Amino acid sequence: MPKFSIIIPVYNVCDYIKRCLDSVFNQTYKNYEVIVINDGSTDGSMDIVNNYNVVCINNEHVGVSEARNLGVNIARGDYLIFLDSDDYWDSCLLENICKSLINNPDLVRFQVRTVNDQSICRDYNECSFYSKTGEEAFSIIANFHFVENVWCYAIKRDYYNKESFSFKKGTVHEDFGLTPLIIIKSKVVNCISYVGYNYYRRTGSIMNTVDYTFVKIKVNDFYNHYKFLISEIDKTELDSLIFKSFISNSLLLKITELKGADYKKYIKLVEEIGVYNNILADTFGRKIKKFMLRVSPKLFFRLKG
Repeated sequence: MPKFSIIIPVYNVCDYIKRCLDSVFNQTYKNYEVIVINDGSTDGSMDIVNNYNVVCINNEHVGVSEARNLGVNIARGDYLIFLDSDDYWDSCLLENICKSLINNPDLVRFQVRTVNDQSICRDYNECSFYSKTGEEAFSIIANFHFVENVWCYAIKRDYYNKESFSFKKGTVHEDFGLTPLIIIKSKVVNCISYVGYNYYRRTGSIMNTVDYTFVKIKVNDFYNHYKFLISEIDKTELDSLIFKSFISNSLLLKITELKGADYKKYIKLVEEIGVYNNILADTFGRKIKKFMLRVSPKLFFRLKG
């Protein structure tokens, strides 16, 4: 039985998929399976994939959320790791994750490096910790640069399936609608300091598009993910103050991408569903922040830089 199931959705990434797969098959730790979901590629990506020893699911184009769900359905590994097909790993990532599994955690966080077309790199050296509860872990991870990106976690498959986690079909920002719950519901969370994930910020990717119509779709999906997260966390007895404050701040930041009447519409909506009420105001600084957000999210985040 493999220790890790590596799930990689592939859609028209022929310029990047070889680098991605090479980074997996060059790992120093070898007990893993690779599951590639062909999400309706038409550009020759699969001609490259077929040169590797992978489990392949061929499907019509359904998007990243459903492609990931399909991969989870056939995974056999003890831990699930999601990898985007234009990103890649450092060679010792799996080895470092494996070393951290001695306490059988539900979740292992590892660290991220951003790279771009100009070969500019930045390592995000976040703090490490060991054997935290999900609530404790969330209070720490909420301050990291990358929080809800599911590709910087290894998730115990039994835990994932027991909680019936899945990505919301047909949406963007699907990580935001799930990963916060994966973190806070965990019984045991480890965080390692190893920077092993290379997040490639490529021009023209889905999340980097500047088309305003798509911006509106992203904000609407984000808004609906927020409502889902609130409904799910309210079903638990977990200490959710930091959780709710984090997702509320995230939503307010997201709506600042809107213009004119669209922005005003969502300002009204977040007021109606009590988003501001969920923002922590337990210190003087947080009270000032909450007041400024109520006055104008756009002004607050502009001043924050």
